[in-house]
Amino acid sequence: MNDAAPAPTPAPAPRKRARVRAPELIGKGGWLNTGGKELTLADLRGKCVVVDFWTFCCINCLHVLDELRELEEKHRDTVVIIGVHSPKFVHEADHAAVVDAVERYEVHHPVLDDPELATWKQYAVRAWPTLVVIDPEGYVVAQHAGEGHAHAIAKLVEELEAEHAAKGTLRRGDGPYVAPEPAATDLRFPGKALLLPSGNLLVSDSTRHQLVELAADGESVVRRIGSGERGFAGDGFSEPQGLALLPDGRVVVADTVNHALRVLDLETGAVETVAGTGRQWWQGSPTAGPALEVDLSSPWDVAWWQGKVWIAMAGVHQLWTWDPAEGTVEVAAGTTNEGLNDGPAAEAWFAQPSGLAAAGDRLWVADSETSALRYVHATETGYAVTTAVGTGLFDFGHRDGDAAQALLQHPLGVTALPDGSVAVCDTYNHALRRYDPATGRVTTLATDLREPSDAVLVGDDIVVVESARHRLTRLRLPEEAVRVDAVAHRTQRAATEVAPGTLRLDVVFRAPSGQKLDTRYGPSTRLLVSSTPPGLLAGGEGAGTDLFRELELNPDVTEGVLHVSAMAASCDDDPANEYPACHVHQQDWGVPVRVTADGASRLPLVLAGMDDEG
Repeated sequence: MNDAAPAPTPAPAPRKRARVRAPELIGKGGWLNTGGKELTLADLRGKCVVVDFWTFCCINCLHVLDELRELEEKHRDTVVIIGVHSPKFVHEADHAAVVDAVERYEVHHPVLDDPELATWKQYAVRAWPTLVVIDPEGYVVAQHAGEGHAHAIAKLVEELEAEHAAKGTLRRGDGPYVAPEPAATDLRFPGKALLLPSGNLLVSDSTRHQLVELAADGESVVRRIGSGERGFAGDGFSEPQGLALLPDGRVVVADTVNHALRVLDLETGAVETVAGTGRQWWQGSPTAGPALEVDLSSPWDVAWWQGKVWIAMAGVHQLWTWDPAEGTVEVAAGTTNEGLNDGPAAEAWFAQPSGLAAAGDRLWVADSETSALRYVHATETGYAVTTAVGTGLFDFGHRDGDAAQALLQHPLGVTALPDGSVAVCDTYNHALRRYDPATGRVTTLATDLREPSDAVLVGDDIVVVESARHRLTRLRLPEEAVRVDAVAHRTQRAATEVAPGTLRLDVVFRAPSGQKLDTRYGPSTRLLVSSTPPGLLAGGEGAGTDLFRELELNPDVTEGVLHVSAMAASCDDDPANEYPACHVHQQDWGVPVRVTADGASRLPLVLAGMDDEG
């Protein structure tokens, strides 16, 4: 028997990180939030830099902005977050619109406006959002696509801080962020509006985290509801959006960034939470149950229809319902897959539904990322979804005429009109459009509206929320349409050239340091693949649990879009911890591809980590 003390177990060696020299940050639009200074990577040497490739239409990008706030505050003397705005829609390439978005979403770090996707291409980015970590010596050490990576980046930052403090290459101190001057307006980027029984108007003043009651003139402030600071307790809100009147006279509010529904008592001003936990819904979470026990995800609008409150759940591309009588919520339509597929409600695909309007037997939906107008209707076997205007994620523009060829650009609001037609707040076209189901035609009612996001009928007038002009604008419903020049667009991302035949799809995922894939309850990964047009793939579509797939390309189809959705769950790798912390990482990609003889036979998509074969 050996009484000697056992030798201590050596600490595991730190995982060796790949290091690639970071390309320079360039963008034709220049820099925001720097006090006019042009930044270079040399200016950031000595800091841990997190580059956030985002675009302001994208709900996942907005989720990541919120995920990064804690990291930004906790490591403010060592970490610099740099936003690189990389537009999808034509409107998002407008510099003034980027300036507005940076203020609207309270982005408190420098932002590079890259309208031509120059830096996006240099970093080989394929999806919004993508996060790239650059170490204090200017090397790329990690890349993450999608949501749920803040904890992994925080862990990596701590490792980089320790490593570079020891090397003497870490520089502490304030970063380059310079706050812009605040503007004095009664409303700041208002989202939605509601006509109250009193004749007054209630407006969600989204950037100021309040509700504002205006007099019937739409200008005079009667009262403000909410503290004006981000919050969830009491009457606090966080970027509230949709509003709907309940049969009992109270108002339900889509408290978007709090991932909750709140109810306002108009008489007392009291605010009550009726659905949501304040946490964001993730894959695998409950999709039905007691309303205060089920997580929601960025509810953007609400409408009372067929005895329930319907919710445009933008964050997961679905419609949900809240039943006030039963106190429950449940999914009503959509699969969480992002796209435009009609059919039975449980099989339909949406893409960031952001506006709702009830009209008799139809619930109209502004489906923003597909630039589409859609509706839900009852059938003998349940509900179904039908598209009235719009073709998919990558086609948009401003074109009137027959609905089959008409185009919108990222609409956020829809309003039922007395004649059975609907008005659409065609947000990125700065226009109010009209679709008439009787004729199947789309017309333009008004132009020169700045990012209209909602509209309400007031007598013979329509009051439009001009979000980027910070006001309500009253218009007389015109008898004749405005004539506009037709414009059609497709997203400007270059297609990836792939070889005909078999294409190896690899979703790259490296569990964060100190974590491993969570296999306690079965497979911890999921991969879903489809294509537009469907005939692009001769094999390999569908769902599976491996993060790789052999795709067979149809030789008769030479271009299209591969739709890839991936999810991975990781947990703390500590056998002694009975309740390890677990995290979900997920992302959807829409990858334009072109089949060419000398194209690639492998398509890597980085969910987290670095592509060792790249």
